[in-house]
Amino acid sequence: MSVRSEHHHTVPLSVLLKRELMSEKIEKPEIVHGQAGQSKKGEDFALLKSDCQRMVGDGVYTYSVYGLFDGHNGSAAAIYSKENLLNNVVSAIPPDLNRDEWLAALPRALVAGFVKTDKDFAEKGQKSGTTVTFVIIEGWVVTVASVGDSRCVLESSEGGIYYLSADHRLETNEEERVRITSSGGEVGRLNTGGGAEVGPLRCWPGGLCLSRSIGDMDIGEFVVPVPYVKQVKLSTAGGRLVICSDGVWDALPAEVALDCCRGMSAESAAPQIVKEALQAKGLRDDTTCVVVDILPQEKPPAPVPHQKKPVKGMLKAMFRKKSSESSSIDKEYMEPDVVVELYEEGSAMLSERLETKYPLCNMFKLFICAVCQVEIKPGEGISVHEGAENPQKVRPWDGPFLCFSCQEKKEAMEGKRSLDRLSSGSDE
Repeated sequence: MSVRSEHHHTVPLSVLLKRELMSEKIEKPEIVHGQAGQSKKGEDFALLKSDCQRMVGDGVYTYSVYGLFDGHNGSAAAIYSKENLLNNVVSAIPPDLNRDEWLAALPRALVAGFVKTDKDFAEKGQKSGTTVTFVIIEGWVVTVASVGDSRCVLESSEGGIYYLSADHRLETNEEERVRITSSGGEVGRLNTGGGAEVGPLRCWPGGLCLSRSIGDMDIGEFVVPVPYVKQVKLSTAGGRLVICSDGVWDALPAEVALDCCRGMSAESAAPQIVKEALQAKGLRDDTTCVVVDILPQEKPPAPVPHQKKPVKGMLKAMFRKKSSESSSIDKEYMEPDVVVELYEEGSAMLSERLETKYPLCNMFKLFICAVCQVEIKPGEGISVHEGAENPQKVRPWDGPFLCFSCQEKKEAMEGKRSLDRLSSGSDE
């Protein structure tokens, strides 16, 4: 689980984009990817789309999308998420936004897209589930949303290692264990009889060792699809993303995975990482790796850091502090950091995640559900703040609004209501 630093300096997105536009030397990066995998159960799936486009006025903006879906208890949830998640995310972004507005809207749209995908899949009545690590690259800005234990690691060209996803395994995430027990679930190991407990911590009923996923309709609603989201901006030197299922991360630390393919192209790096993982622990699970290089146009593929800079803790020393104390914003941010954090949030509460820090005048459509984007008749919308614990700060008639079924799901995820579930166990 990533730990938020209390000391790093967050740079306003508008300042970063303004600085980029003012520099004629900064161009859009070249995106190159590679993928490899070895199948054990046939439940890992990858989404690779390097040429997505959106129209704004007379202009065209391009972006790339990479997703890794590690299914469990069958492949249905992974396949459904691969086929529908991107459309659900894009549908949650208001049209005709300029670039900085679009990037600012992404974190909220990712939350809505994940929850809608989970809600729609539930209607199919299937019991499988999936982890998701979903990456959107627009220019030098990388936005990652994740549920489960597949992970995304960034190595900048300068050598820093950055963890862009969260680990939602109950064994390692105390905050999620508290959330689940507070919502009415139970957390414990498998009881083999006679008081003996074995294996990793799991949530009950169901026995899933993850606290967040898409699907898992046979588990309590406290296993939620609300993703951890991190958004960062790379320097124009670029970097390398390594996105892997737990088949890799259970065998290799991030440093080893990055070191074993240093100097290789993305196409060669992905199979090399899979090979290293298999040599370390064998084929115990589906083992999938996607490598994405974000490169300056004039430089060859495979960024090779000049000097590796160790990471202390997870994100504790990730983002450098600014040295300038100038009162002028433009002067203060004149020199770009190696990697700058724009956004980070991991709350499982929809009322917190559907808010926005950015003043987008058309972000909240009063008569459109903020999750599923269906039209709501006047008077039927329910504010996400309904039942808020701090009524002084928010009012129940303030938007955004949810349709009745999405409000039911929100309350169920918060432990305030039970939905009809299927009864069966599940393994991850």
